[in-house]
Amino acid sequence: MVTLTAADRLQREPLIVLSEPIAEAGLCILRAAGRVHIAHETDPGRLLPHLAGASALVVRSSPVPAALLHKTPGLRVVGRHGAGLDNIDLVAARRQGVAVVHTPAANAASVAEFVLLAALALGRRLLPARDALARGALHDRGSLPGAVVGAGLVGSMLSGRTVGLVGLGAIGQRVAHLAHGVGASVIATDPALTHPPEHVELADLAMVLSRSDVLSLHVPLVPATTRLIDAAALARLPRGALLVNTARGGVVDSPAVLAALDSGALGGYAVDVYDLEPPERDDPLLHHPRVLASPHMAAMTVDGLDAMARSVADGVTAVLTGRVPPTLAPPRRHPRRRP
Repeated sequence: MVTLTAADRLQREPLIVLSEPIAEAGLCILRAAGRVHIAHETDPGRLLPHLAGASALVVRSSPVPAALLHKTPGLRVVGRHGAGLDNIDLVAARRQGVAVVHTPAANAASVAEFVLLAALALGRRLLPARDALARGALHDRGSLPGAVVGAGLVGSMLSGRTVGLVGLGAIGQRVAHLAHGVGASVIATDPALTHPPEHVELADLAMVLSRSDVLSLHVPLVPATTRLIDAAALARLPRGALLVNTARGGVVDSPAVLAALDSGALGGYAVDVYDLEPPERDDPLLHHPRVLASPHMAAMTVDGLDAMARSVADGVTAVLTGRVPPTLAPPRRHPRRRP
């Protein structure tokens, strides 16, 4: 009978590499399944040396290109700490036999709450009102409520308005539920659905655009959705409509959005995602008075981070132990650009 030493057992455990730390709830699951190494590297070239002998890789939004996958022949699974998969070369992973797992519903509640927060903040003109108060622009103008009216800071309610959703997956459906809860009507487009959830009207993209007082985006970045919200799409929105983007920067034509904001056709833009992350400091979206810009933080709650960490860890350990993970990335769909 051969007795394994502690060092032998350690070497036989699968090596699980994380590009960045995740919540302790997920780390505990991964540590029970193998040796965990946090590389603190998101650049593929600098990450590669850490992957020697690795069976699993866990990333947030950093890229996992074909070149990295080809140089890690022992890799069995890539775990995406998040819902979107555009940072991973799924074709290369599939060809190499590498499973890809993600967390498609774990952050839905956090992102949906953020969408509602952003829509309400834009609609109620919260940021310009705060700035006006801080710089004394509302002083010596009678009562504060009267000064708000006089300064043109009167907002609009979400109740009684129409919220349009482009994409009705886990996050979109949660947004629909919250929007209905505050008294808004909800209209949505999603080519994958034929039966809408309760209180949601399904329509084509053109109809959704024409009726949305608030438009929120919940689609992956694929060729069919790249620059989906362009100048033509923005022109279909009611004048003064609000746009919320927590999906991907590439879904929106940023110059067209800036032009619509400057003309007043678009009343406000809440943006949490960018073509380049982090965005350049001189990106005009960061400095426009009608833009609420945030640093890809819609899912960043204690609750959401714990849920995503547990979900990605469960998916990775399922693959490593020969089970089929419930969060296995599906084959990528390419929906029509214009419904």
